[in-house]
Amino acid sequence: MEVPARRAAVLFLLLLSHALISVHSQEEEEAVQEEELQEEDQQVIETWTSNIKSCTCDCESADSTTRSPTVIPSELPTALQPPPQSHLENCMPECPYHQALGFESGSVTSDQISCSNEDQYSGWYSSWVPTKARLNNQGFGCAWLSKFNDQHQWIQIDLKEVGVVSGILSQGRCDADEWITKYSIQYRSVETLNWIYYKDQTGNNRVFYGNSDRSSMVQNLLRPPIVARYIRLLPLGWHTRIAMRLELLMCMNKCS
Repeated sequence: MEVPARRAAVLFLLLLSHALISVHSQEEEEAVQEEELQEEDQQVIETWTSNIKSCTCDCESADSTTRSPTVIPSELPTALQPPPQSHLENCMPECPYHQALGFESGSVTSDQISCSNEDQYSGWYSSWVPTKARLNNQGFGCAWLSKFNDQHQWIQIDLKEVGVVSGILSQGRCDADEWITKYSIQYRSVETLNWIYYKDQTGNNRVFYGNSDRSSMVQNLLRPPIVARYIRLLPLGWHTRIAMRLELLMCMNKCS
C-alpha cells in the first residue's frame, strides 16, 4: 500500500509543480505584454508631445505688433491622433507670438468692421462709425461711438477667413474722456451659426477689463486663442459713453 501511495504523492507533486510553472510562465508573458503596451503608449505620447513643441517654435521679429498678419488657411490641418482635434487648437493653448491684424495700418478695410444700429448713424454720428475704431486714430471722428449706451451694443470684425485671434488692444476716444471699462467677447466661424461667448476657466462668460483713460492702450491676451472668422466685442461697462479704438492680435506659428 505504501508504494502506490508514494507514487500518487509524487504524481500529485509533479502535477502541482507543472501547474505552478504554467501560472508563473503566464504571468511572465502577461507582464511582458503589458510592458510592451506601455512602451508603445509612451512612444505615442512622446510623438504627440514633440509635435506640440514643434508648434511653438521661434519666429523672426515675432514681437512686432505692426506687421501684416500671417495668412492662416480656412481649413485647419488635423493633428496626429490622438486626440482628434484641430492642430492649431491643440498646439497653441497659449499663443507665444502675436502681430496686429491691421486696424492701425489700414489693412483692415471698412467693410470688415460693423456695429449695432449702424443703419441709424446719420448726422453727427456719421463721423463716429465703427470703421473709425482704429488704434491710435486721431482728430475728429477718431473712435467708434455707440449711438446707444446699454449692454445690447457691439462692434464686430469679419476676418474674411478663419483665423487665430490671440488678443485685443483697446483705447478710448482721443478727444474726450469716454471709454469702455469692461467687455465680453463672442465669436463664430460661420455666419449662420449662433454666437459663442468666450469663457473663463469656471465656464462663465469672461469679462475683460478695458481702459481707465482716453489714450492709454490696454492689452488683453486670449488664453487659449480664438479660432473663428467673426469676432464681436460687447461693452459691459463704460465711462461717460461707449467709445473705443482697437486692434486685434493674430497668433503666429510656423506649423501651418
